[in-house]
Amino acid sequence: MKGGVEKRIREVSVRLADRGHEVHVYGMRSWDGPATIERDGVTIHGVCPGEALYAGGRRTVPQALRFGKAVLRPLLSSGADVVDCQNFPYFSCFAAKAASVRRGFPLVVTWHEVWGDYWYDYLGPRGAFGKAVERLAAGLTVHPVAVSPSTARALEALGVAGPVPVVPNGIDTERIAAVAPAAEGSDVIFTGRLIREKNVDLLLRALVPVRKEVPDLRALVVGDGPERPALERLAHDLGLAGAVTFTGFLPDHDSVVAAMKASRVFVLPSTREGFGIAALEAMACGLPVVTTDHPGNAAGDLVQEGVNGYRSGLSAGELGEGILFWLEKGPENQDLITRTARDFDWGKVTVQVEKYYRGLL
Repeated sequence: MKGGVEKRIREVSVRLADRGHEVHVYGMRSWDGPATIERDGVTIHGVCPGEALYAGGRRTVPQALRFGKAVLRPLLSSGADVVDCQNFPYFSCFAAKAASVRRGFPLVVTWHEVWGDYWYDYLGPRGAFGKAVERLAAGLTVHPVAVSPSTARALEALGVAGPVPVVPNGIDTERIAAVAPAAEGSDVIFTGRLIREKNVDLLLRALVPVRKEVPDLRALVVGDGPERPALERLAHDLGLAGAVTFTGFLPDHDSVVAAMKASRVFVLPSTREGFGIAALEAMACGLPVVTTDHPGNAAGDLVQEGVNGYRSGLSAGELGEGILFWLEKGPENQDLITRTARDFDWGKVTVQVEKYYRGLL
């Protein structure tokens, strides 16, 4: 299951290539065969052997360091007009900066998240190192881009001169429209990795009062992760075993979209979202999005209260109120919700990216 960063790189790269640009992507080699391959008009370079992003449930520093070191030489010899480096895993940004100074090309750093003090929650006292590296990375270029207004505000709080331009992530609206709803329906759906920051436990607790109003409530939790066993136990303890189904990861993305289309309300109780592509895909399926009003949750930027969703505090009661509101409102806003997602089609996003690059040359 690929994340928002990988999805953005693929979707924008392929569309830029379709528009006549020569596009090269540099990453770790996660395939067998030659180190350089071509896919859909894009040249992909595996600059070093692939490694796991996580070790012991935490993102690994040695992997990031090795990639940062390995990407320097290819960037120096790339002949690129513009290099766009994704902010994570940071050390590749420093390599890209060195290459841009040497070769004179403009360096764009696209920021998907700013962790700030969250580094201490993630690593304890060692988080001071992560926070310091992030702050240094934020000062590497005069051409930062944020994928959401929340991330732009966080960058400006780090001292980056604003306003930081926002070029959002996107969705494939045409493909989503072509997917038929799943045969089995649900009232509430969550999709994503089952990790602590997604707060699926809060969703489960919110469903208890919702079920009192909707006795035959059916909820789907789509995804997997380290929190799944604890969440399944919690659902049982809350008396929700017959109402909540944990599906694990579904076979493909179309299956996830089909499950969304067969549901009524999408819930994302996360406190850490750099953008919230899943929420936007839900809107494209006509689902209202109930999410948290939290500074670390950029999905909240997508929600217009009463139009396409609800922003809740971090309480099960308030989250449940938002779910009930939209279950009772029903499908009357479905067409309007779908229309709010169309501005984020990957084709429109690619035009914004292209315009920004042209402005640097």
